[in-house]
Amino acid sequence: MPLTPVMSRYWDHPRSWTLDTYRANDGYRALQKALGMEPDDVIETVKSSGLRGRGGAGFKTGVKWSFIPQDDGKPHYLVVNADESEPGTCKDIPLIMATPHLLIEGTAIAAYAIGARCAFIYVRGEVVPAIRRLRVAVAEAYKAGYLGENINGSGYDLELVVHAGAGAYICGEETALLDSLEGRRGQPRLRPPFPAEAGLYGSPTVVNNVESLASVPPIILNGVDWFRSSGSEDSPGFTLYSLSGHVTTPGQYEAPLGITLRELLQYAGGIREGHELKFWTPGGSSTPLLTAEHLDVPLDYEGVAGVGSMLGTKALQIFDETTCVVRAVRRWIEFYAHESCGKCTPCREGTYWLTQVYAQLESGMGTPEDLDRLIGIAETLNGKSFCALGDGAASPIISSIKFFRDEYVEHLNGGCPFDPHASTLMATEGVGA
Repeated sequence: MPLTPVMSRYWDHPRSWTLDTYRANDGYRALQKALGMEPDDVIETVKSSGLRGRGGAGFKTGVKWSFIPQDDGKPHYLVVNADESEPGTCKDIPLIMATPHLLIEGTAIAAYAIGARCAFIYVRGEVVPAIRRLRVAVAEAYKAGYLGENINGSGYDLELVVHAGAGAYICGEETALLDSLEGRRGQPRLRPPFPAEAGLYGSPTVVNNVESLASVPPIILNGVDWFRSSGSEDSPGFTLYSLSGHVTTPGQYEAPLGITLRELLQYAGGIREGHELKFWTPGGSSTPLLTAEHLDVPLDYEGVAGVGSMLGTKALQIFDETTCVVRAVRRWIEFYAHESCGKCTPCREGTYWLTQVYAQLESGMGTPEDLDRLIGIAETLNGKSFCALGDGAASPIISSIKFFRDEYVEHLNGGCPFDPHASTLMATEGVGA
């Protein structure tokens, strides 16, 4: 299956982030077209395309927009979730760095469709270069008349604010992000009500991922049939796959949904020379890990779900045979324990005790009961926490014990059998970054 560079087609341009480069590549033509349509027609176009959210769960974008009540007399808001912090995920920030105007145009189209006059882009605060580049691009868009009052003479007004978050994994959860944007501590809200009914400042709100909105201008410009010509029936279109870890050429690969890891590895030069695949994550550390037997699983929402995992953010972390699976999962669990907001007991207490069990296992002080203890705590977290952070912590534990129970048992007999200074660090040291 060939790669399909659409969003990334001119990332290698020496000044890809500028307004001039963007306009030379059909920039803001889709916005002009959308402003000539009725908002409901824009929503229907995105619904018909089958575009699914690129932030994790894969909910259909157009359907999400249609939940916003029209003519309700309330202000509507659009919030862009650019708080990319899932371990292994690195697609939204590169997209902002390379083509910020694509995100701005997609945001403007979405805001027009849902009747929002104010939109926010919530960016992870640590990525200062991306924030600066995005703010410069927003200023360019205002000056050129693509934002602000009476955009392109359409009578539509839109204010766009770039907001830097303080840096918390939990703020990637949409309701925690809204609390943070309102100036409070980022913690998940009880739902219902859902954001479409009572979101930012208690008003109807849509929260979309960066890549979701960046996919909208090509759909509006080229049409539904063009978009559905790639990908699969239930997961149409193209997406960014992030390959990292023990792969020859890590990076972003834009391809149709449904491509396999085997095919992506061919583009990425394969596993690093002299080694073989041991396990991998299809959508970041919060998705159940897979093994070499899953190389030919279609990387779309249905295909990955069919083997017991999730496509998530398409963060493909690749680990070869030098990696200790126990140590890798331990690093992820330490991350989730650190990032737990503490609002619910299963996650707050569960992630803490998981780190203690993993420390015992790796030091050789574990007992046979520890494996049952890990599964028991993970099952308490899974589906019973206030938000998906608990599920994310449980997923790698349950799946790693399923596929590598023997390796866990080895840790009961003297600790980690792998050299702690071996190249396993290459794939795990950056997990919490």
